[in-house]
Amino acid sequence: MKNLKFKKRNFVAFAFAIAMMLTSCGDAKKSKSTETAVAATDETIKVGILHSLSGTMAISEVSLKDVVLMAIDEINDAGGVLGKKLEPVIVDPASDWDLFAEKAKELLTKDKVDVTFGCWTSVSRKSVLPVYEEYKGLLFYPVQYEGQEQSPNIIYTGATPNQQLIPAAEYLMSEDGGSYKKFYLIGTDYVFPRTANKILKNFLLAQGVPAENIIEEYTPFHHQDYQTIVSKIKRFASSGDACVLSTVNGDSNVPFYKEFANQGLSATTCPIMAFSVAEDELRAMDTEFLVGHLAAWNYYESIKTAENYKFVEKFKNYCEKNGLPGGKDRVTDDPIHWSYAGVYLYKAALEKAQSTDVEKVIAALSGLKLDVPGGEVQMHETNHHLAKPVLIGEIRADGQFDIISESKGLVVPEPFSQYAK
Repeated sequence: MKNLKFKKRNFVAFAFAIAMMLTSCGDAKKSKSTETAVAATDETIKVGILHSLSGTMAISEVSLKDVVLMAIDEINDAGGVLGKKLEPVIVDPASDWDLFAEKAKELLTKDKVDVTFGCWTSVSRKSVLPVYEEYKGLLFYPVQYEGQEQSPNIIYTGATPNQQLIPAAEYLMSEDGGSYKKFYLIGTDYVFPRTANKILKNFLLAQGVPAENIIEEYTPFHHQDYQTIVSKIKRFASSGDACVLSTVNGDSNVPFYKEFANQGLSATTCPIMAFSVAEDELRAMDTEFLVGHLAAWNYYESIKTAENYKFVEKFKNYCEKNGLPGGKDRVTDDPIHWSYAGVYLYKAALEKAQSTDVEKVIAALSGLKLDVPGGEVQMHETNHHLAKPVLIGEIRADGQFDIISESKGLVVPEPFSQYAK
């Protein structure tokens, strides 16, 4: 009996010891697993992608997400940066401006991204700006805009007013551009068109254009019925010396241009100079009736350089290989190009700073020169904007642009326009 009790006690002790060993091993495995997870995170540079993949702005923003992912794949395939791979974190703010701020906060506080590439509309950018400033994040913004802003936490690779708006108006007033004397300013009702048209109107007035020769009109996002507005434009243009300056954004461009043609207006009778229509938007339009209309950008797919041909082909191949809508028929355009260039500017700054620290990266970006598919560009030393060429393009039947006017060299960015007052 005594031996039996002894054996029982020994068995219990043995079982307890085994259990403790298993628990200890489990903890060790758990600890090791946690350490591995932390190490894996430390070995990547997290890249947030904050673009509308649904809603009215998806027509423009989906391609920006695609090209950022392409750039990330290229960099990773070449060995990464600072010995680390780039890890994309994609969110969809769904063309909802309040959701942009929520998703931005999520990227910074939950996902702990090192950098974000995102936004299209100025209202979305202004929605996230205080978030990036509060949490000391870094956002690359790739689209032309109205200026009047300079955040310490945003890098603006799109055009400032003196790199798009003013040169476009100057061209239309010139002999080469048609010597137009009347201007119909139409836009989507939000920050960019309102401020852009204020700048344009003040510039035109300063050039001696009478106030009665300038008309402003706005429509909401996703507006579809342009019959009445185009009728007014037609009457305004009956004198033969009028043109349209368009800041219509998103999918509203499709019915606007369609109604323009339906009412017998053309580039010959009243040209449209667009600030938010590029090759990607033209994919969704019947370009037969758009021939001759104009756009002002800083890059076109039709730029004739070996570097650009290579970029265009890579993007088409990437879309086809990954089964993206449009596949090999996809196009590049200005915002797509500056999104791509932004990723490589960030890579160059990382290599120069030898760090992912936001302040060090921003310091490294100052004055940085880089060859991108559209040619050499340079970051301004202090204002976080990019010096670049200004190009006026004319729409062709194939949805591409003939470049009909080009600035001499790079145009230095001036985010704060004298005409915004």
